[in-house]
Amino acid sequence: MMRKVSVLLDLARKHFGFMYNGLIHAHSGLRWVALLLLVATIVDSLVRMYRPFKENERKLALFTLISLHTQLLIGLVLMFVGERAKAYFAAGDIMKNSVSRFFLVEHTVGMLLAIALVTVGYSRAKRQSEHWSKHRMIFFYYTAALLFILVSIPWPFRSIAAGSGWF
Repeated sequence: MMRKVSVLLDLARKHFGFMYNGLIHAHSGLRWVALLLLVATIVDSLVRMYRPFKENERKLALFTLISLHTQLLIGLVLMFVGERAKAYFAAGDIMKNSVSRFFLVEHTVGMLLAIALVTVGYSRAKRQSEHWSKHRMIFFYYTAALLFILVSIPWPFRSIAAGSGWF
């Protein structure tokens, strides 16, 4: 079974090379859309905490959820089919190398936790009967997710992402 998976991944990598740069740029550029939506949703929930929950606020939270899930899918494709991850896995010292550890463990786990928090927060907010509690759920869960995301992004000023730009 593992041999079949390995053959499929090698085949995907072979035909994936021409799209790799585009997906890297999409993943890096869409982070700004996701962050902007996340901050807008948090601020909106804070400002409207004790006001009725309206359809446009639900849509803002939903678009934030969708943008983060899109980032997750692009990130998973890059992780399992991308050239960088293949090199990290081939080296075999993922935990000893700080760059590979960041991208394959810390970045991945942090982002998965953040996306899980957003998903749970959105789902719990939908089930609340009180309007203020919907805003409160979104505010707290999305804020916790934002903290995980900010810590997990390979910012250009971090030594791990030396040489990478803001986009």
